[in-house]
Amino acid sequence: MKLQMIGCSHHDAAVEFRERVSFNADQISGALSRFRERFPNGELVLLSTCNRVELYTSTDDDSHLDRQSVVEFLAGEHHLSVDEVVDQMIYRAGNEAVEHLFTVAASLDSMVVGESQISSQVKQAYDLACENGSAGPLIHAVFQAAKRASKRVQTETQIHRRRVSVPSVAVGEVVPEVFDTLVDKHVVLCGAGEMGEETMRYLIAAGANDVWVLNRSRPRADALAETFGVRSADWSDLSEQLVHADLLIGTTSATEPIVTLSQFEAIQGARKDRVLLLLDLAVPRDFDVAIGELPNVYLYQIDDLQAACQRNRREREKEWPKAKKIIAEETELFLRDLNHRATGPVIQRLRQQAHLLKEEELTRLKNKLGHAGLSEADSKEIEKSFDRLINKLLHPPLSSLRDDAAEGHRRGLVDALRHLFQLGD
Repeated sequence: MKLQMIGCSHHDAAVEFRERVSFNADQISGALSRFRERFPNGELVLLSTCNRVELYTSTDDDSHLDRQSVVEFLAGEHHLSVDEVVDQMIYRAGNEAVEHLFTVAASLDSMVVGESQISSQVKQAYDLACENGSAGPLIHAVFQAAKRASKRVQTETQIHRRRVSVPSVAVGEVVPEVFDTLVDKHVVLCGAGEMGEETMRYLIAAGANDVWVLNRSRPRADALAETFGVRSADWSDLSEQLVHADLLIGTTSATEPIVTLSQFEAIQGARKDRVLLLLDLAVPRDFDVAIGELPNVYLYQIDDLQAACQRNRREREKEWPKAKKIIAEETELFLRDLNHRATGPVIQRLRQQAHLLKEEELTRLKNKLGHAGLSEADSKEIEKSFDRLINKLLHPPLSSLRDDAAEGHRRGLVDALRHLFQLGD
């Protein structure tokens, strides 16, 4: 039994292909059920995100669940030909598959290294496999070990604590410099595109509970607001929202500032000198730079935030070797434990059998020689000779067994030794 991974990610496949082979949660449940019907002895975890689609499989019978059969299964799920799929997928098996999973779970293979979302996505994929009965002994072991590896990277390195996207720096590092909390702060998000959506995720994670979305296209604002359980308003309400805002964020694609100095001065009195934080994440800029010169107004522009991102990237790069070392250690530890569990019972039974045979032969020899002509020292020397003989005879097959198991071939020599030495099941 060994683990194999077949999949694609942002590293090696275009988004158009990833979209064609991706699964949503409902589709994954159906796919897992059909997999069990097709491969009753197989195990499968199906990880599908916007940046990767990966199938982690294992079986007791390698001939029935190899690389080709997994590709055929994936192609069939999406009504594609095998040729359309096979050349786009990477393959990892045995040790490489284990190390790859640990690297993914620790967010070292992500588009934004250190982002926290992938860890929960890996856990959700594993939980779905458990719920649908497609997780077996090896899947349980390797995904629990992946969780431990990810936790070590999080706690023993700074990679996850260095934000490297503009919205994450804006919300995670700049906001705390001005506000102790976003709870009950009036937050106005201008723009409902990709940048606006990513920013919204960080706002909600930071505890913001009074968020309004404005967009020139009201339906897009409504859709984003509904997705995150916040409120939306007409673009014409921007001045009114600005009166109440504690935090104003610009993520639009407007070619001119959406808030000019004169517009802000017109409502400044109604604000009663309350503190306002402006986060301008747009290019071109959404807010007139002169607004930042006014009292109680703090303006951060895209250049400021990108500079922070670059500093954080450099700091993450320093942590990269430490994180990779942790992954290597956890991979080695897992494989050693796995191999011990695979070979330990057989080795123990073989040694027990050899010990029983030794005792029988020693007893027969002692009875034949007689106790009078055999000193205690002679008896101990003979016993040591028997032990050395057994160790020398067992060393080559047991060494080969461990090497075979270390390469992921957990049945071949194990079954052969059971059969040759009649060790039973």
